Amino acid sequence: MKINVLSLFPAMFEGVFNQSMLKKAQEKEAVTFAVSDFREYADKKRQVDDYPFGGGAGMVLKPEPVFNAVEALSGDRKPRVILMCPQGERYTQEKAEELAQEDELIFICGHYEGYDERIREHLVTDEISIGDFVLTGGELAAMTVIDSVVRLLPGVLGNADSPMKDSFSTGFLEHPQYTRPADFRGWKVPEVLTSGNHGRVDKWREEQTLKRTLERRPDLLQKIELTAAQKKILEELKKSE
Repeated sequence: MKINVLSLFPAMFEGVFNQSMLKKAQEKEAVTFAVSDFREYADKKRQVDDYPFGGGAGMVLKPEPVFNAVEALSGDRKPRVILMCPQGERYTQEKAEELAQEDELIFICGHYEGYDERIREHLVTDEISIGDFVLTGGELAAMTVIDSVVRLLPGVLGNADSPMKDSFSTGFLEHPQYTRPADFRGWKVPEVLTSGNHGRVDKWREEQTLKRTLERRPDLLQKIELTAAQKKILEELKKSE
């Protein structure tokens, strides 16, 4: 996958893209990153914003440098062009899995009061929000989306099954996880996990997955087509409460 990022502050991405899983993904040639300052695509004065027509507070990003940058990067190709914006669709794991199927993505990170509406109408393919709050700019939001997408690319994670079992990938929240020591300050790992009985472990994990989802995100259960066995487990959990 090729990922291009347009930002007024490209240096913000240097540390993120050169650490941890994103660095490993590049070493494995699963992804390449390029971060561009779209001031380079503005007029001679390098002006990227202007006052809004009709008056009002703040400055608005001009269409010319953003259009110029995207068109220069994409050429004759038609990549997904993603605008990071609090007005966009709420980001989900399902969206991450969808974007992970693409060969090329372009992220636009804005600042100031907002974007010229023609950028939304005629340039971008997706508008994404990571939550109902406002950040200074789209950079941190873009980093979040990029990380969630890249980790799904083939070969990036050591265990190919890992992303399939993540919270939200199955529709449920993931079951609790434990590691050594088995007894830490008197808090012991559940006996079933050290039993060596894989059937019991699988059953315990399914029960805990349903229990955690019921307790923390019961709304998710309304979106999933449950099996008869899962419905039975949930009924028993509700009775025990």
